[in-house]
Formats: sequence, structure tokens, C-alpha cells
Amino acid sequence: MTRALVLVDIQRDYFPGGAFPLVEPEAAASAARTVLEGFRASGELVVHVFHVSTDPDASFFRPGTAGVGFHPSVEPAEGEVVLEKHRPNSFIDTGLQGVLDAADVTELVIVGMMSSMCIDSTTRAAHELGYRNTVVSDACTAPDLRYGDTVLPGAVVHTAFMAALDGSFATVTDSSSLG
Repeated sequence: MTRALVLVDIQRDYFPGGAFPLVEPEAAASAARTVLEGFRASGELVVHVFHVSTDPDASFFRPGTAGVGFHPSVEPAEGEVVLEKHRPNSFIDTGLQGVLDAADVTELVIVGMMSSMCIDSTTRAAHELGYRNTVVSDACTAPDLRYGDTVLPGAVVHTAFMAALDGSFATVTDSSSLG
């Protein structure tokens, strides 16, 4: 079984000072960095996916802004695959599946931002495409969400999405338990 690490949207706009900061993105990026270092040390495939908005009225990830850049803690290294996406699902119009298939990848380790959007969409799509998935919970995070008059704290949103993915679409673990 061949594994690949897929880092999704660990971009500057999600951090303090960015256009759409999430809840505790620094902690998630630190855990993602730990996972990334492990993959680099083992020589396994690393794929960085980043989002660029195609909506001219977008409030974040606007083309040409500093916010679309990778967070410094997970900057791609020479030779690592970098793919641009325009939708929550990292497989749509990115070439990700072709990269994975060319490397005979059957298992994905997924980290990044946002648990409630791109991590969820990418993990579910990967499952439907037949990949065995592991989501590293502490290497992901979410925003606070509002529905009607209710505000759900980002930590609750994140936990709910990890619970929904675990067992059905992925194994959810933390960076210290990842093998």
C-alpha cells in the first residue's frame, strides 16, 4: 500500500492578520508540519493543494494577494507536488487523482483547513474514489459557524465534522498517533 500526504489550504488568509482567520490555525499548522516532516523523512509523496477564488467578489483567497500563499510552516519543498484548486473538493479540476494514480497511491493522509468545508469535501470524494483515508484531526481546524441565531464555536464544528468522517469515510487520528 502506497501512502501520500495531502495538505489542503494551509494558507495565510486563514491565520491572524489574514482575510478569514480560523480558530487556532497555528496549532493545526504545527501538527500539519509534524506530519509533513515525517512524510519528507520517509520519502513518501507529498501534495500541497491551495485554493484561489474565481469569484471577483471573494473576501479571501483572491488571486494575487498574499493571503493565497502557503503558511510558512508548510511551504512546499522542491520536488513536492503543488496543485491549485477553485472548489472545496481537491479532486475537481486539479489533476490530483492523476498524480495519485501515477504513484500507485491507495492511502491518503489528509491535513489542513477547513474541517467543515474542504477537508470534508476532499475526504468524502477520496473515499468515493476508492482511497483509504486517514484524517489527522489536530492538523485540521474550522471557523465558528452561524446558523440562524445560533453560533457554533469552531472547536465544536471541527469535532462534529471529525465525528462524521470517522469510521465511514476515514480513520480519524491525531499527529502523535499517526503511523
